[in-house]
Amino acid sequence: MAKFLSQDQINEFKECFSLYDKEQRGRIKANDLIVVMRCLGASPTPGEVGRHLQDHKLDRRAELDFSTFLTIMHKQMQQEAPQKEILLAMLMTDKEKKGYITAEELRPKLTRLGERLTDKEDYTIRPLESYGALEPSHVHTV
Repeated sequence: MAKFLSQDQINEFKECFSLYDKEQRGRIKANDLIVVMRCLGASPTPGEVGRHLQDHKLDRRAELDFSTFLTIMHKQMQQEAPQKEILLAMLMTDKEKKGYITAEELRPKLTRLGERLTDKEDYTIRPLESYGALEPSHVHTV
């Protein structure tokens, strides 16, 4: 798994994992998995966590080691790839199949998701307003 994650990511994951490894045995409770993942910025649903545990033949009363945790985090990070989510959201917004959405359409869609835009995100959208539209080729991670 180390070949897919940077050393900084592994260190960050290990630090957070260790906080929930109360007995310092190199294992966390499966019930804590969703909390640890969310502390690290992932957004798994309870169903996704259940599927991750099933993939590793673990139930919610089990414990998992750090290696298993890294595998689960990597898989979750792939599932949450922001570019894919943005492109899917764009496709859903582009009802007329024009191949683009206007910046005017984009801002309310993003703000209705429950979080305010950060200054950096807002700054990224502003130049699009002068173009008038956002095409899939404009999408990149910030």
